[in-house]
Amino acid sequence: MARYGMALDYKNCINCKACETACKEENGILMGADKHRIWVGTGEIEGQYPLLDLTSNVFQPSQCQHCDDAPCEDVCPTEATFTDENGVVRVDIEKCILCTYCMNACPYDARYIEERGMTVDKCNFCTETRLARGETTTACQNTCPTKVRIFGDLDDPNSEISEVLRVREHYSLKSHLGTNPKLFYLT
Repeated sequence: MARYGMALDYKNCINCKACETACKEENGILMGADKHRIWVGTGEIEGQYPLLDLTSNVFQPSQCQHCDDAPCEDVCPTEATFTDENGVVRVDIEKCILCTYCMNACPYDARYIEERGMTVDKCNFCTETRLARGETTTACQNTCPTKVRIFGDLDDPNSEISEVLRVREHYSLKSHLGTNPKLFYLT
């Protein structure tokens, strides 16, 4: 088994929205939907002239963090939210009763109501589509023109993601919460 994660070289993001579009296409989400599995927000970084002004805006891609200790899973009364054998936090739509407890528990605001299926949904690292077909990349990674996303097996020391995390400094969002996310932001 693998233990999947993703590293984001967010400073390369140009906010082209190709990742969002590819995700929607791959997962059958309406193109005009404003709530979906992944998104690109904005953040600030500080730096020194001439590379950066004192404070510069950057684009910050995000999605479900696929936490090792997922608060959304802990509160689900029907066990619709679960972690699979590859460490991917997923949703069993047959068990989801739309109580939204998981939405309230997620500190990353990564859950949303998928209105056509009337279930709470989130990123699943393309487990049910691309990975099920034997592909090794997610739709968002595959389409990114600036190679922001690196997806792979965190337990394979020779995988690209493991090598990048070994040599590049990185951080996780809200690490103080102890959720142990498997989304890493490269600095």
